[in-house]
Amino acid sequence: MRRTRAKSSVLATALFLFSLGAANAQVKDQRARAVPADAPEIAYTVSMPRPHTHLFNVEATLRYRGAAPAALDLIMPVWTPGSYLVREFERNVQEFEARDGGSRALAWTKANKNTWRVETSGAREVRVRYSVYANELSVRTAELNDRHGFWNNANLLVYPDGLLGAPSTLKVEPFGEWKVATGLPAAGGAANTFRAENFDVLYDSPFLASNFRVLSFEVKGVPHRVVVDGEGDYDAERLRRDAQKIVEAEAEMMGEIPYRDYTFLLMLGQSGGGGLEHLNSTALTWRRFGFSSAEDWRSLHTLFAHEFFHLWNVKRIRPDALGPFDYTQENHTRLLWVAEGITSYYENIFPRRAGLLTDRRYLEVVARDVQSLQQTPGRLLMSAEESSFDAWVRQYRPDENSVNSSISYYDKGAVLGLLLDLEIRRRSGGARTLDDVMRALYNDYFKRGRNYTPADFQQAAERAAGTSLEEFFRRYVRGREELDYDAALAWVGLRLDTASDAAGRPAPTVADLGATFAKDGEQVVGRAVPPGALVVRAVPAGTAAYEQGLNAGDQIVAVDGYRATSDLLDERIAARRPGDPLALTVFRGDELRTLNLKLGTRAAATYRIVPRAEVSDQQKRNYQSWLGAPFPK
Repeated sequence: MRRTRAKSSVLATALFLFSLGAANAQVKDQRARAVPADAPEIAYTVSMPRPHTHLFNVEATLRYRGAAPAALDLIMPVWTPGSYLVREFERNVQEFEARDGGSRALAWTKANKNTWRVETSGAREVRVRYSVYANELSVRTAELNDRHGFWNNANLLVYPDGLLGAPSTLKVEPFGEWKVATGLPAAGGAANTFRAENFDVLYDSPFLASNFRVLSFEVKGVPHRVVVDGEGDYDAERLRRDAQKIVEAEAEMMGEIPYRDYTFLLMLGQSGGGGLEHLNSTALTWRRFGFSSAEDWRSLHTLFAHEFFHLWNVKRIRPDALGPFDYTQENHTRLLWVAEGITSYYENIFPRRAGLLTDRRYLEVVARDVQSLQQTPGRLLMSAEESSFDAWVRQYRPDENSVNSSISYYDKGAVLGLLLDLEIRRRSGGARTLDDVMRALYNDYFKRGRNYTPADFQQAAERAAGTSLEEFFRRYVRGREELDYDAALAWVGLRLDTASDAAGRPAPTVADLGATFAKDGEQVVGRAVPPGALVVRAVPAGTAAYEQGLNAGDQIVAVDGYRATSDLLDERIAARRPGDPLALTVFRGDELRTLNLKLGTRAAATYRIVPRAEVSDQQKRNYQSWLGAPFPK
């Protein structure tokens, strides 16, 4: 339930929080880019006078001490950090024009897909204007409508070639009475005007303009705020309190808070569940009515914990290629399994430490994640490092064969984080943990102005373990071998049960087809699934469907000669035994054919992490140290 406040109180709170932005000091990037002595003053204005058109108006002004270079290249980023896909933001730009300080038109041309080359004629001031179409709400893109305006600056703002290290100001002219929220500090007291010390900071600072609500709290004397955009069934006090507990748990582990203030931009809509990390803020989307169950809140806690931990792991503890960035092309690294995967491990550990997740529920979540990974055939073909490196061409472009050819560095990285944490604890006799590795990377690399390499990460883990971990990294990180869960879990008195149902009874062996099916409207093999159609989404390798020729994209129209429905297919399979026949009539493209299949075998098991048959007092103490709870009975 939403807590109501007097209007004057809300305004006072908002003004107080915005004033804190003026005092906010972005962390100094010790890998700072050089700034030419003749760099111009750079100022942007973003306005939104007609939100229903979805068009942001952008003006960029460059003022030189002397004459501008004869040709000025203005470049639009093609991707935004944290989302590893070239998204071609320049495709949304329209109505580009350039003028000098006297409003005389300057000639320009496109030099390449994302570069506008302006012929300055020696002007001392160059002013360009353009509009950006914004009608895609995600944490990595931009949206403007009659409800709000949200954008990442990489979506909207061009930068002058060679001047990524230069400072700039950004003035926002919000629509009507909308307020403005961002992590950037205010500039000189001017209304809705902000200053970035360089373009890496500018592009790292998303903006939200709307009639949002602010929930505030402090941790270690540092102000934090949750900016809530949109209506929903959330409990404001619970949201504020839970966010504070997560921040406290993470700050306690890392030992310090490396920012002057922090902003959670939480946008509520029809769908959601995504986040994108920044130096002193994060942008989050969530379902407006996604606060009704304990599982809803658990998922929200993991989202907050994941994105907040990124302020250390990625934004400051930087993998080799991730900063300073090249905004015009891919920036490949083999370390996303650490940057994202280990963050995914901690996204459940921190809610556990904050008292928002029980140890029993935590083990259920881990078991579910392990089962998902083990049911992905691609785990045998792609390593964690390979998945990281190929993120730009695979992670955000999955197809019907992805389950067979690849794994996600999020998924495998999270499981590797668990195994590595337990391995370090075991090797060090409980003296050190993965926490020590993350703190060491923060102190030894971020604070010394260095990025870390795969070898650096392994060495940091080995220092914590007190011994070589070459076999672990060779087999499981660089290699594709099956993970040894029981060897890791044994240290805390647990084992992985893969042969029981959810109630712990022996799981029966059942008939199985093996294919998965798409939802209405989903794209499968380049076609949208018609309403009510039973269309194969993917066919995992090794299943009966895969071995006998059922294809992704096949539309099943009859099962054993009867009109196909999802329920009928499930019923026919459930009534049969492994090896029994099943006739499927399908449309493959425009061709009708019948496939006579034999059903395969599947154990109807729900993976569970359970106590071992015999558990020592030391293993129980190890469990207590790991999850902060008594060993389960």
